[in-house]
Amino acid sequence: MPQATSDNRLHEAFIALRASLSQTIVGQQALVDRLLIALLADGHLLVEGAPGLAKTMAIRALAARLEADFARVQFTPDLLPADLTGTEVWRPQDGRFEFQAGPIFHPILLADEINRAPAKVQSALLEAMGERQVTVGRHTYPLPPLFLVMATQNPIEQEGTFPLPEAQLDRFLMHVKIGYPEASAETEILRLARERARDALEPAAGEQLARMPLEDVFAARRQVLELHMAPALERYLIELVLASRDAARYDAALARRIAWGASPRGSIALERCARANAWLAGRDYVTPEDVRAVAPDVLRHRVLPSYEATAEGWDGARLVEALIERVPLP
Repeated sequence: MPQATSDNRLHEAFIALRASLSQTIVGQQALVDRLLIALLADGHLLVEGAPGLAKTMAIRALAARLEADFARVQFTPDLLPADLTGTEVWRPQDGRFEFQAGPIFHPILLADEINRAPAKVQSALLEAMGERQVTVGRHTYPLPPLFLVMATQNPIEQEGTFPLPEAQLDRFLMHVKIGYPEASAETEILRLARERARDALEPAAGEQLARMPLEDVFAARRQVLELHMAPALERYLIELVLASRDAARYDAALARRIAWGASPRGSIALERCARANAWLAGRDYVTPEDVRAVAPDVLRHRVLPSYEATAEGWDGARLVEALIERVPLP
C-alpha cells in the first residue's frame, strides 16, 4: 500500500507539472507533453518551429519548476567547442592547469538554433549526448545525473545553417515539429503577455513556483521502466523499426522511398517514449496506441528518404506514417 501511495504521488506531481507548464506555454500542448516524455525517458529533444512559438520559454519554464540549473547557448557560425564544453586555464600561481566548466555541465541546456554552428561544435555535443561525459585534453568529466538537451531549429531561414550529422540526429530522443496556435490560444497568449508586461512595470512579490526535487524525477523514471509491456507489443514495436530498414516485405514502392532506416537506438527510444506516454496517462501497462502516438516524433529523424522520395515531397514523418499504416497491430 505505501508503494501504491508513492506511485500516485509521483504521478500527481507530474500531472500538476504538466498543468502548470500548460498555463505558461499556451497553445503548445504537444511541446509540453514531449518535454515531459523526454524528462521521463531520459533523452534529448530537437524542436523545430517558426520564431515566436515559445520554444525557449518552454524549456525555461520546465527548468524553473525543477530543482535544476539552466543554461542557454546561442549557436552561431563562430561558436567554438570550448565555448560549450569549457577549457583548461593556466594558473601561474599554482603552476597548473585548472578546468573551467562550460554551459554543457548544466542539467538543462538549451541549444538555440543548433544548426547555425559548424560540424566541429556539433561533434562536441556527440559525446555529451551519447555518453553523458565530456573529454577535454586528457581528462574526462562526468555530466550531471540529470542532463537534458533541448535544441531548436528554425525551418524558415536556411542561409547560414549547417545540416545536423545523422549520428547526432540519432542521439535525439524525439524530433518535434510545432505550428502556430489556434485563435482561442492566441487570445490567451495576448492576455498573458499583458500581465507579464504589467508585472515588469510594477514588480510585486509573487508566489514562488514549487520546484520538483530531482529525486522525484529519478523515482518516476524507475516507475516508467517497470510498466508492463506485453511480448506481442514489444514484437510490434521492433517490427516497426525493422520495417524502416526492409519495407519491401510490406510495400516495394515504399521500400524504394527509404534510403536509410532507424538504428537500434530508435528501438530503445520508441520503447522508452511509449512507456512514458502510458505512465503520464495513468496506466501501468503500455498499449499499441502509446507506441503509435510517439512513433512519428521518435522515428521521423531516423528514417531518411531517398532522393526520389524527396523530389516527390516525402519526408521522414510521412514515411513513418506509411510504415504505421502497413505494419499490422499485434
